[in-house]
Amino acid sequence: MVKAIRVEQLGDPQKDVEIGEAKEGEVRVRNKAVGVNFIDVYFRTRVYKVPSLPYTPGVEGVGEVTAVGVWVTDMKVGDVVAYSCQPLGSYAEEHILPALQLVPLPPSIHPIVGHPSCPRA
Repeated sequence: MVKAIRVEQLGDPQKDVEIGEAKEGEVRVRNKAVGVNFIDVYFRTRVYKVPSLPYTPGVEGVGEVTAVGVWVTDMKVGDVVAYSCQPLGSYAEEHILPALQLVPLPPSIHPIVGHPSCPRA
């Protein structure tokens, strides 16, 4: 016997999910690149405490700011940011994150290049 990832049901695994609006101190980010992090496997295999179901996995990515919440003054719509943090949810088109956990990327750094450096920053 060998371990294998199996498809047990045909169909699209993607779901339409409402993520809401950026609240105080938060930023909404449209993901351009996301990472597959080993922590995602830890959650799935219960090495780490499993989030409440259902949940959207993913903890890291790079994207463009699409909205800022109240009290966010150092970022604006259109800025490109990198992140490697909770809450989970980077395996989605857009993600709401705490502004303090985002790292602005200068225009000279392409999002695909900037993404892998974020967890090491």
